[in-house]
Amino acid sequence: MAESLLFGLAESFIGKVASHAVEEASLALGVYDDLQEIKNTVTLIKAVLLDAEQKERQNQELRVWLRQIKRVVSDAEDVVDDFECEALRKHVVNSSGSIRRKVRRIFSSSNPLVYRLRMAHQIKNVRDRLDKVAADRLKFGLQINDNDNRVVETRELTHSNVIDSDVIGREPDKQKIIDLLLQNDGDKSLSVIPIVGIGGLGKTTLAKCVFNDKSVVESFPLKMWVCVSDDFELKHLLVKILNSASVSNNNPIHHENFKIFDVEQLQNHIKNALAGHKFLLVLDDVWNEDRVKWEELKDIIQVIVGSQGSKVLVTTRSHKVADVMGTHSSHFLQGLSGDDSLSAFVKWAFKVGEGENYPELMEIGKEIVQKCGGLPLALRTLGSSLFLKFDIDDWKFVRDNEIWNLSQKKDDILPAIKLSYDRLPSYLKRCFACFSLFVKGYELDSLSVTAIWEALGFLPSPKKGKGVEDVGNQILHELRSRSFLQDFVDYGNACEFKLHDLVHDLALYVGGDEFQLLKFRSESIFENVFHLSFITNNDDLFGLTQIPTGLRSIIFPSGANNETFLNTLLSRCKFLRILTLADSTYESLPRSIGKLKHYISILRII
Repeated sequence: MAESLLFGLAESFIGKVASHAVEEASLALGVYDDLQEIKNTVTLIKAVLLDAEQKERQNQELRVWLRQIKRVVSDAEDVVDDFECEALRKHVVNSSGSIRRKVRRIFSSSNPLVYRLRMAHQIKNVRDRLDKVAADRLKFGLQINDNDNRVVETRELTHSNVIDSDVIGREPDKQKIIDLLLQNDGDKSLSVIPIVGIGGLGKTTLAKCVFNDKSVVESFPLKMWVCVSDDFELKHLLVKILNSASVSNNNPIHHENFKIFDVEQLQNHIKNALAGHKFLLVLDDVWNEDRVKWEELKDIIQVIVGSQGSKVLVTTRSHKVADVMGTHSSHFLQGLSGDDSLSAFVKWAFKVGEGENYPELMEIGKEIVQKCGGLPLALRTLGSSLFLKFDIDDWKFVRDNEIWNLSQKKDDILPAIKLSYDRLPSYLKRCFACFSLFVKGYELDSLSVTAIWEALGFLPSPKKGKGVEDVGNQILHELRSRSFLQDFVDYGNACEFKLHDLVHDLALYVGGDEFQLLKFRSESIFENVFHLSFITNNDDLFGLTQIPTGLRSIIFPSGANNETFLNTLLSRCKFLRILTLADSTYESLPRSIGKLKHYISILRII
């Protein structure tokens, strides 16, 4: 899944090559034209990456091609970093005067001719490899799409039917929503009530329960259910509203093919269908954050509200959608309680009353329930996967494995929460993947994660008058708005937060082999890992000798003090950008740190 981060990597590389420092260094070394050709080829590849990302799920050969592209572009980025380091070295040596010798010892200045030949050889190697994989793009029939306006796989269209016995633990939420629907707002303006929460929490199910409640049916003569999803185009929404109104039991209007009408004609039909009726309109699974589009639809409905009390109920994962559309405070849906979670899991894992016959499986089931974090869809996914399975090893497998290693259908939990990730712009995807370097339940803060993002070059350039911290906070607020973050405490210029366990699972999944959280010595370090984090301060763990040379980041646990391992690391990993040494007692760093080919951020904040 780390292939989904490739678009951002390509953008970063193209930006670096265009920088003044790299341009100046490449001209001095006589490799400017070659480097520009590499940039042009990466630009061509970048133009089809978004399409490739959508198609790689069903094409193993395409996934292999994307991994090849990532490796070559990463190597090209290393060459550019070498240029930047050389340019800095020359600048320091030429301007340092009396400390020139000391600087030369640190940077180990090589013969300029030898350096030029070595760089020319590396660039030729990268260019040849890149040309070869770039040519292969033609056989996949990829479409050019250089704008990061992604079209993603959508969920199935929803409907309003629900079986009450399938819904567990939502009665208090249901009653709160019903109370809001039935209260008299005292004016004729349209009331909009948003239900907000992460994917898999049961927002749609809650809306169905409300929609079919007896008191709601009696209070609203006309009820309409519209699954919006990605499509917030005005004409399409008006057609869906009319189609729903036409099948309402209490409003059997003449059914027509509304698709043939233009917007003006549709408005007239809407007026005829809704005028004089107190209605409830459910807009399910809304993603549109464009206020203009919502105001267009609202203005049409608002004009024809014929009696007090008409309401709109919205379900969304986005806080921004709720802010744009809502006239009431949002109802933020929470996870199920422990007891309700276990009840929901047992319902899907066993036939009625069957669980009592398998006390050992029930004990394992309690541990599985903890993995689900109160998300009804996760409980259904894992419970259903164990239905009619009574082998204890099957249950232990589900308990002991991360959720992305388990079989998933299209409407299961991981695809459900991944929909939110798929909609992120590329720079947010890279930032989100960094969360995989921390353990579940870790309390993160904006200063720490912003420092990491900045060192890795993941942050967009700050706008005029803004700093890096402002950009970091903006990204975190955007991720929070999309329901990725929880327990969010905003201090104004800084914030603290956590990730839901299943959101953390998603971060691990999308990080693929590019990010790795290492727990035990028995674990193998991924061959192509770029960002490595150790959980425990264990000398046996640090005794690992297979350290990938391409590492960009390494996060030590608090108090790490293995000088031998640190020296090995800095000697092998020339392109390291981040080294965290929280609460360590190192009195000095190895001299090999002067051989690094990038500005390194040594952080003590994690």
